[in-house]
Amino acid sequence: MNAEFIQALDEIEKEKGISKDTLIEAIEAALVSAYKRNFGSSQNVEIYIDKEDGEIRVYANKMVVNEVEDNLLEIALEDAKRIDNKYEIEDIVKIEVTPKNFGRIAAQTAKQVVVQRIREAEREIIYEKFYSRESEIITGLIQRVSRNNVMVNLGKTEGVLLPSEQIEGETYNQGDRIKAYILEVKKTTKGPQILLSRTHPGFVKRLFELEVPEIHDGIVDIYSISREAGSRTKIAVYSLDENVDPVGACVGHKGARVKAIVDELNGEKIDIVTWDKDPEIFIANSLSPAKVVSVDVNEKEKSALVVVPDYQLSLAIGKEGQNARLAAKLTSWKIDIKSEGQMNTENV
Repeated sequence: MNAEFIQALDEIEKEKGISKDTLIEAIEAALVSAYKRNFGSSQNVEIYIDKEDGEIRVYANKMVVNEVEDNLLEIALEDAKRIDNKYEIEDIVKIEVTPKNFGRIAAQTAKQVVVQRIREAEREIIYEKFYSRESEIITGLIQRVSRNNVMVNLGKTEGVLLPSEQIEGETYNQGDRIKAYILEVKKTTKGPQILLSRTHPGFVKRLFELEVPEIHDGIVDIYSISREAGSRTKIAVYSLDENVDPVGACVGHKGARVKAIVDELNGEKIDIVTWDKDPEIFIANSLSPAKVVSVDVNEKEKSALVVVPDYQLSLAIGKEGQNARLAAKLTSWKIDIKSEGQMNTENV
């Protein structure tokens, strides 16, 4: 190695932010292994790289003893004294043993170490960048579909949309632009793994934050979301400003805001309801679009008996119980729905 190599390390430090000293230490450690591998030595060696001119020196560390039993690890006191009269028993003497042809091996090893460290540093930068963006929406290009996993190009890396995070019925074609929710960022031996989702309730939340300025600005807040991806979502909102209607803000002029979200979700139905601190009112709202006659809550069991008009019963329960199920998730209350006719029959 030479001064040009040291200059190259200086450039790497500036461009990649990898410490020159850290690189040199890593190269020195790798060269110890390379020396032992190539020269079959069981010596206790140390390697030093001159930080100015790049010159490499290999030193064998030998302990000063009265009687030598292992020439590779020990040196007699009288021999040590010839090197420096100050040496005493159990001192360590450094003897240069740099092989003549070590430069070629050193250069090859150093290159491998530098390339590996640059790759590790770049992976760490990517990991930190995306880890800090967990729970956010990102846009990428579909790169390929492999075993039902959708690989999404995110720039310097790619994310994966697993089958469990894909909306049923959606098609994913190579080259399509796609929005997704950053579910989790993991460290792996092959670099960061970025898991994406289009089914997570947080995806809907972030879409509303993008489309509704009042939510982005903190005037309207999202209390809770329940979702059956690809089919229906319920979202409960409330306003911190009495002059702002939270549902109206989310729907937008002529439904423009919610339509943009429904389009992104390929027609998924979205019910926007008003949260209320009174559980009776909130539960009644959560069953929208059904109209509610009365709500009787049991605070202890966190359950509610909801009565609806006879003609609204199927609407309140929903297809295969979906409306009632989503309302229960949205409110975190157990909800039992009965029609007025059923209640009258039971009370007879």
